[in-house]
Amino acid sequence: MDGQHHVVIVGGGFAGLYAAKALGRSGCRVTLLDKRNFQLFQPLLYQVATGAIPPGDIAIPHRVVLRKYRNVTCLTSAVFELDPQARVLRHQYGTLRYDTLIVATGVKHHYFGRDSWAQFAPGLKTVEHALDIRRRIFDAFEKAEALEDPVERQRLMSFVIVGAGPTGVELAGAIGELAHKTMVHDFRRIDPRQARILLVEGAPDVLPAYDVRLRRAARRHLEELGVTVRTGTKVEELGPDFVCMRSGTEVETVQAATILWAAGVRASYFGEILAERTGALLDRSGRVKVRPDCSLPGHPEIFVIGDLACLTDARGRDVPGLAPAAIQQGRYVADVIRRRLRGQAPRAPFRYRDLGTMAVIGMNKAVGDLRVVKLTGIAAWLIWAFVHIASLIDAEQRMRVFLQWAWKYCTRKEGDRLITGAPPKTRALRQAHHSRADGGHLDRAA
Repeated sequence: MDGQHHVVIVGGGFAGLYAAKALGRSGCRVTLLDKRNFQLFQPLLYQVATGAIPPGDIAIPHRVVLRKYRNVTCLTSAVFELDPQARVLRHQYGTLRYDTLIVATGVKHHYFGRDSWAQFAPGLKTVEHALDIRRRIFDAFEKAEALEDPVERQRLMSFVIVGAGPTGVELAGAIGELAHKTMVHDFRRIDPRQARILLVEGAPDVLPAYDVRLRRAARRHLEELGVTVRTGTKVEELGPDFVCMRSGTEVETVQAATILWAAGVRASYFGEILAERTGALLDRSGRVKVRPDCSLPGHPEIFVIGDLACLTDARGRDVPGLAPAAIQQGRYVADVIRRRLRGQAPRAPFRYRDLGTMAVIGMNKAVGDLRVVKLTGIAAWLIWAFVHIASLIDAEQRMRVFLQWAWKYCTRKEGDRLITGAPPKTRALRQAHHSRADGGHLDRAA
């Protein structure tokens, strides 16, 4: 191991994992560090949040993916400090020296200065977020079934999704499909079709980055699933069970038990560490501005890739924060490093191969801009399904997801509606009930 060039990769998402795979037989030593021990296929995370598939179908341990590469070591640890002069990283279990550093720590939710909203309106970036959202959605219907008060029932069956980008549209469509198709015959005292699903967007239309025809189709698909779309509307305040919105001069407060956040993202904190330690520049979202080969200005041994990177490609286009872009950057940087180690000519600047963008709204309902053609409806949905299944890293995952989707398609049954978390204790409920009853007796006696 002594004398081998040591490449350290911080972050095991698409960009970091594909860089590690591409360096797997490069002759250098590779260490992959991540807070989690698994790679998560985030594009399908909303399906975990709405019970379509279990989390294990879209997550796979890093060391399983990289097991055949004997020169790659996986460490589950959080990196919190960098010394670029000594080329040393500090993580929760010690220190690590590197010759080349690849940073791919991604993004997190952005509440635009209102971080207190996070406790009331969770976003969707991790398995924990997805399971929390799943619990909130199905718990709301279960509580509504148990209660008699129509006002409280309506509050419980009201869902607000803030942000109508791809994540928000997919979440709203999935909840609409649950309420209007999947669960229609599952309850006896409530009608899930009475659920109020509100999608709020500050821009003039849903999916602002898409072609106008696709935006209109997406909106139509959402409305067919019972989703009320409010565009040109901004959230001014929200709490545990309400959202205050402004549209022009009109202000409205909506009571809702479930509020979900899909309105924005911000670069991970490690971007700030890089800026502080290396003088790197950040854009307004906290992404690190990099050179055309994804390296830091003044630090050719440090690369930033994936969602954390602010990169303009060889054609002069801003590289989007999408999984295909992250995969391409991971492979590209691995090739840059291999060329350096072999003494070959530098690689040409990164050029993003844009394969298009897609968003699914529900069963047989999707929109897709494939550059050569723009699709809506079932054709777009079929291509979306094929692309996402093919993009899963593990063959077993691909087979499981395919079988689950096929079963759901034929039966309209969701696969995983479990409400996780500790249920209330019977003893505690009984004690609380008697305490309230005793208090009432005392009040009457007084």
